[in-house]
Amino acid sequence: MSSLDCRDPSDITVGVADIEAAARDLVEGLQRRPWGQTSTSVYETGRLVTLSPWLTGHAERVTYLLTGQRPDGGWGAPNNGYALVPTLSAAEALLSELSRPAPRDPQTTATAVDRALCFLTERLFPALTTLDALPDMPAIELIAPALIERINEHLAALPSAPAPPAALARWAGVRLTPPAGMDGARLPLVRELLNSGAEPPQKLLHALEIAGDAAVGLPQIRHEPTGTIGASPAATAAWLGDSHPAEPSNPARWYLETVTSLHDGPVPCGFPLTVFERGWVLAWLTRAGVPLSVPPALVLSLTAPLGPNGTSAAAGLPADADTTAGALYALALLDVPHPPDSLWAYETESHFCTWQGEDGYSTTTNAHVLEAFGQFLVKVPAHRIEGTLAKRYSETVAKITNWLRDRQRTDGCWTDRWHASPYYATACCSIALARFGDDAAAAPVEAARRWILANQRADGSWGRWQGTAEETAYAVQTLLLTESEPSHASLRAVARAEAKLLGHLASPVSGSTGPDIEDEPALWHDKDLYHPGAIVRAAVLSALLLIRKSANARER
Repeated sequence: MSSLDCRDPSDITVGVADIEAAARDLVEGLQRRPWGQTSTSVYETGRLVTLSPWLTGHAERVTYLLTGQRPDGGWGAPNNGYALVPTLSAAEALLSELSRPAPRDPQTTATAVDRALCFLTERLFPALTTLDALPDMPAIELIAPALIERINEHLAALPSAPAPPAALARWAGVRLTPPAGMDGARLPLVRELLNSGAEPPQKLLHALEIAGDAAVGLPQIRHEPTGTIGASPAATAAWLGDSHPAEPSNPARWYLETVTSLHDGPVPCGFPLTVFERGWVLAWLTRAGVPLSVPPALVLSLTAPLGPNGTSAAAGLPADADTTAGALYALALLDVPHPPDSLWAYETESHFCTWQGEDGYSTTTNAHVLEAFGQFLVKVPAHRIEGTLAKRYSETVAKITNWLRDRQRTDGCWTDRWHASPYYATACCSIALARFGDDAAAAPVEAARRWILANQRADGSWGRWQGTAEETAYAVQTLLLTESEPSHASLRAVARAEAKLLGHLASPVSGSTGPDIEDEPALWHDKDLYHPGAIVRAAVLSALLLIRKSANARER
């Protein structure tokens, strides 16, 4: 633990040496927790309550759901459609618990379900009148209908239950009507594919639980060396089934035992996230100028998985352009440049997809691809690159630059499908364009800085729903990494932001056992919103170092 941790932020006098020490401690932590540091998920934990009641920590998972319910009856972020998936999962899980022979605290559980069903039917479903009202979350069009289907089965069984809880009497036989676009028409097709014996697409494995009983013990699916199916506790639990595995040493069972042990019962969505976490942490710290002595094992963990299609975030997930670009960018910044050719597997006519067959597009994936190609060209002299290859690298940089410019919103920001906050997307795109874009990129980068300055909160922070240290760090980086000489307006703004960043460092790495919603809400997109604690800490440390360096430069 660094000297900055666990202190009142008002008592912290931070210098460059303190920040660098905290960064070194963060990098050492990457090896101490090789599977990563991320928050727990209401959605994923709810699936384990339903699918794996035999698993160690069941009581803790039920308590986690009960204590995590908001006053309005929902779970998750209270904005837009972000509450849909976690609330459906928690409600279905608690209904599953009530259907068992000896449920824990049935009255409290039934009351929580009643409040959740009221929230869904009276507030959330009526607000989701179009698909555009739903956030772009992985597999949401399959997950939500699958959960509604299960809830309706529970409600249909209530009239014949031996002693249905009084709090649920009014729901007996009621059927939830899905919100717009959630009719579940694709679910039978997915289940038919799995029952046919065909090998499913790897990205489907991350949400295998949507297949229901069809997922149990599928012979065409094999666990990874880590024991996981699809790098997901819920998917792994769905494959194992609702009773102890016949083989006590089953690796999938011990993957689940490991994940629940690391998080004291509840579980995260995507786990492990080794390569993804390490690439982002090392790249962001190095880009900000943090002097690091990176252990060779960390470098190896980024180079070893690189193949013809790049690398995945962790075993169990398909390779993707975003993680590959992050790893390549980090390696180039660490003076270990690796040719970015594998990224061409994701090139489309106009841009780069996150994976083949992607619906929609990601601005931040393309920003990271721009950084991977651009930094490689910086590190490797042109005479060392074969002529036609060097030309293609340069053309790729120009192609992504033009595409990103066209994706900027009229107010100056960018948004993205992998993060709830425009401050993340704006930082990714503007920093990449400022560093590797052509002269025409100057105008959109300046527009991004104006948008940042116009949206600072009264307390000096930035944030979509509330001021957060994470989003403040992205805003600070946007202002200080896109100008060779930051303007007076930028310097004043980042000076006001410093207190928010220091407040984040006054506690241990957020997200290691679960997010503190009041302090650092989860903003990253998976099946549920999540908070990658080490990655966010790297962003905050990088922003603080840039502020300190700018202050020292002014003093000199």
